[in-house]
Formats: sequence, C-alpha cells, structure tokens
Amino acid sequence: MQRGALLDAARTLLSEGGTEALTFPALAERTGLARSSVYEYFRSRAAVVEELCAVDFPVWAAEVETAMEGAETPEAKVEAYVRRQLALVGDRRHRAVVAISAGELDAGAREKIRAAHGGLIAMIVEALAALGHAQPRLAAMLLQGVVDAAVRRIELGAAEDPEEIVEAAVAMALTGVRG
Repeated sequence: MQRGALLDAARTLLSEGGTEALTFPALAERTGLARSSVYEYFRSRAAVVEELCAVDFPVWAAEVETAMEGAETPEAKVEAYVRRQLALVGDRRHRAVVAISAGELDAGAREKIRAAHGGLIAMIVEALAALGHAQPRLAAMLLQGVVDAAVRRIELGAAEDPEEIVEAAVAMALTGVRG
C-alpha cells in the first residue's frame, strides 16, 4: 500500500517538476511518511525510477499491443504502434519516467529498461516482415527511433502542435516502412 503511494507520489513529482523534484524528502512529504520510511522501500532515486518502469511499462506495452491487435493490415498495425505510443506521451506515468535520464540509472536499471523497450520493438517486427522488409528487426528499431524523436519533440513543447508532430511521425513511419 505504502509502496504504491510512494510510486504515485514519484510520478507526480517527476511529472510536475522533473528530476530535481524527485527527492526522498519530497516523497516523504507527499505521502506523509517519515523520510527514513522512504529509504525502507527504495535505496535511491534510480531505484524509484526502476520500479516505476517495472510497474508502468507493461501497462503501456499492453496498450500498444491492444491498439495493434485492432488493426487489420500491416500498415494499420504500424500506424497503431506509432499513434498509441505518442498518445501515451501525455500520460503522467510516461512523463514521469521520461523525466529521468538513463544516465542517472545504474547499469541494471538501464538494462531492464532496454529489455522492456526490446519487447515493445518485438511487437512490430511481424508487421514489418509482412511488408517485405529483409531485416524487420532493424526496421523496427529504426521505426522506434522515429517514435522516440517524436516523443522528445512533444515533451520539449516544440513550436509545432503535438497533433502535427503525431501526423508527421505517422507519415514518416508509413512512408519509411513501405520503402
């Protein structure tokens, strides 16, 4: 129960104030726990983020997978893959994890995040193979690069409207995967 409250407080802190806002005193204040109690659950900020990824990433992946399952053609699956991920950018859970750079995490945490992203990439490989790509895994990684670039652009509050960024990313993805 308290672990969940700490994770929810961490999401809020990261979402509202970025990395600097995620401190153990702030977590304690948000949850009403003593600071020493926070240390009983997490050894570091990186451990908090690692747990957020472990809890939240499967939820995001399931949402992407569900969107793809509703698509009938390989092109529609690619579009669903891109659109659903970009729709998640506004989700507080997503903003929280994006707020901490991978450089602040230990090697184990970074590896877990890479593995989770690998699972996301694996979802689109079959659709890319159906489109005739000789190297569908490579194409999937490059496609994810387009999604990641669009995520960063939206997160930065770029001059373009987020919907313009989404449409540009979908167009680039579909043009590229047909290439």
